[in-house]
Amino acid sequence: MTISSTVSAGGAAGLTETEAARRLAAAGPNQVLARKPVRLHTRVLAQLRDPLIMVLLAAVVLTLAIGDYPDAIVIALVVVVNTTVGVVQEIRADNAVAALSEMSAPHARVRRDGAVRDLPAVEVVPGDVLLLGEGDIVAADGELAEASALLLDESMLTGESVPVDKDTGATLGAGTVVVRGRGVAVVTATGASSALGRIAALLDDRREPTPLQRRLASLGRVLAAVTLALCVLVFALGLVRGLPLGTMAVTAISLAVAAVPESLPAVVTLALALGARRMVARHALVRRLPAVETLGSVSVLATDKTGTLTEGRMVVQHVWTPSVSAEVRGVGYEPEGEVLIDGSRAEVDGLAPVRELLTVTALCNDADLRPPDAGTPDGRWTALGDPMEAALLAAAAKSGCPGQAELAATRPRIGELPFDSLRKRMTTLHADAQGRVLVCLKGAPEAVLDPAVLVDGPETLNRARREAADLAARGDRVLAVASGVRDDLPEPITRAESRLTFLGLVALSDPPKPHAAATLASCRAAGITPVLITGDHPATARAVASRVALLGEGGETQRRVVTGADVAAGRVPDLTSVRVFARTDPEQKLDIVEAWRGRGAVTAMTGDGVNDGPALHHADIGVAMGARGTEVARQAADLVLTDDELSTVVSAVEEGRRVYDNIRRFLVYGMAGGAAEILVMLIGPLLGLPLPLRAGQILWINLLTHGLTGVAMGAEPASPGAMRRPPRPPEQHILGAGAWQRLLLLAAVVTAATLGAALAARALDLPWQSVLFLALLAAQLGVVLGLRARLLTRKNPFLPLSVLASALLAAAALYVPFLSSVLETEPLGWAGIGLAAAAAPAGFLAARLVRTAFRRASPAGTVGASGLR
Repeated sequence: MTISSTVSAGGAAGLTETEAARRLAAAGPNQVLARKPVRLHTRVLAQLRDPLIMVLLAAVVLTLAIGDYPDAIVIALVVVVNTTVGVVQEIRADNAVAALSEMSAPHARVRRDGAVRDLPAVEVVPGDVLLLGEGDIVAADGELAEASALLLDESMLTGESVPVDKDTGATLGAGTVVVRGRGVAVVTATGASSALGRIAALLDDRREPTPLQRRLASLGRVLAAVTLALCVLVFALGLVRGLPLGTMAVTAISLAVAAVPESLPAVVTLALALGARRMVARHALVRRLPAVETLGSVSVLATDKTGTLTEGRMVVQHVWTPSVSAEVRGVGYEPEGEVLIDGSRAEVDGLAPVRELLTVTALCNDADLRPPDAGTPDGRWTALGDPMEAALLAAAAKSGCPGQAELAATRPRIGELPFDSLRKRMTTLHADAQGRVLVCLKGAPEAVLDPAVLVDGPETLNRARREAADLAARGDRVLAVASGVRDDLPEPITRAESRLTFLGLVALSDPPKPHAAATLASCRAAGITPVLITGDHPATARAVASRVALLGEGGETQRRVVTGADVAAGRVPDLTSVRVFARTDPEQKLDIVEAWRGRGAVTAMTGDGVNDGPALHHADIGVAMGARGTEVARQAADLVLTDDELSTVVSAVEEGRRVYDNIRRFLVYGMAGGAAEILVMLIGPLLGLPLPLRAGQILWINLLTHGLTGVAMGAEPASPGAMRRPPRPPEQHILGAGAWQRLLLLAAVVTAATLGAALAARALDLPWQSVLFLALLAAQLGVVLGLRARLLTRKNPFLPLSVLASALLAAAALYVPFLSSVLETEPLGWAGIGLAAAAAPAGFLAARLVRTAFRRASPAGTVGASGLR
């Protein structure tokens, strides 16, 4: 609901409680993201609709049909565990995001019935008189009726990093922050009708399948068709050989269960869950479990600037005076650092002009620096007031100027002319020890470098103007500083802004984070294209992009900064050819993401503001900032960074690649084993082995290989060089890039080793079927060890332990009377065990050889070697 009429808020009593209640009922609560909670049964059904889970459910029905209740219970247990883990992860992520949401200010001060009330922001209605002070978050859209030195941080809406002055009659946006001054506004729009709400309306609840979900769905269809055909073939051949109908029906169903890697959902879930846990330890909260794997496919990283590539804090980096130029070191608002002249630490005498200038900026200042305390994030100093003025205080402390308390005591303020958007300067007057008046002035260069203000000659002013232009061209915000001494307080006070002496210029910027350039270099090494999309000024965007080495490579388009106006006017035919965008609006961010997706790229978009919400939601992976991000950004994202560090995204990408590699590795292992079992059943009778394996034996092998060892494969560490190869193409099949060939070669080796052991046992008049049973299992356990990317790593002890446990359970099938009776096996002597055990090194060596062969066949760093390096 909106309201167009305004009132003279300064003397208005505000709405009555009765009228406010009526408007609340009509307009609804002042909420943008009032989403219905997802019910438990909806979450469960979403998990059960996974194609491979549906295959497992069919396997449960089949095993029940043949009376194999133990295996039916095992497979059903896999389904239950998979579904439970997925649902629990989603609920935990939602709860964590809800906790992050509490960082937003939930209250607002309004005037009702002539009195000031503090009430929940959701109860603010159109027409309310909103009272704003330093540090307040604007609860709704409004129009200013009163303003006193009001400065707003609108970066969450516009992406502009520099706070904006607001005068009477100006409009305010919900979610913006008051950094200085005070104001009184009349609320014009709330909830979905506000600017914040209109951006949030670009979001929808539809989610496209992730690359992993698409690949597994495709694999499930292929597996279903191939398995059905082979099992029908085995069934028919058995009947042709005169075997009983019931026996062959049970055998065919057992082969179907063996051919489908029913542990795959458990492996996938375990890999994703472990990845999510590792990411939490690395300050990344996964809101949707499949997003872990999608990160490994990312080929484009679209990042915003403020707080992501940059510190999100203004810092003085350069001070220029007519006599000396100095660089100021240090980050954030910490009053720690040093001042360098000509690259060397300056002597006390050489710093005199710089110290005089910074002392004036510390006096002409309304901000305050707060030291870290127990409640301060990361133990950092924080600022109260205008970030630019806080940066000036920090620079003054670095140069050795007196502290705020000392300045206030020795030079108390006795008058002031606040900054406004027309004058573009601020002046304060202070009493000194001799009873005179010290005038301190700072402001925009064009407002200060004026003969009507300064007594300096044209040469000095022209030099200063040229220097100011050079600094501004670097993307810095430039202030000019002047001072003067009066015998008494001028009347009127505006006369103080004349006959002043120019002291110099101060250049401030939001500097890149220390590791930003290295992080982007890591992205490029991993084949990920970084793109900067910001609402900030083009010069600022260019400066930051240059400092983090985002410009300067590629064609002419990639070396220039494109503005939102260029995009809107259609002057950029190919948005994917640009690497830096400035002055963009939310719709244009969405257009850029969609352009990359249209080219088949898998996109990750980082952001923290309301303006980032639509692009975060529509990107393949939306990455929101947790510490300084808005609720809109967090709800739209798949991943929330609790430390707001871009390097965390790179770590998450590595984790995603690890997950995908492990899933591929398991598929090669599991399906090679399933194919070998089918081949043994097809070829064995041709070699005089009438029924090579019984149904129970097939299921027992399947349980030990796919169950214990298969699930343990999901915890394997990342492959060496995982971040030195390009992302896999989105259209690539999950068993593409050589995985099918590996699978078939391993299946052939396992089949040959198994049948060879059985034929040798038959020639030696040993229980050949038991030898074949044990050899098939041993060969597959050899393969699982041979496929390890890090052969002797200690990072996943569960895999060798699971292999040992599977070997012991295989022996139990031969020597424990109950199991031997159920599985129809016979105990073996040393000769039989030796024949069966020989299949294990055959499987191991085959796995190592196919890894080496395919790695050499694929050029270094290509996708062909992905996942099995």
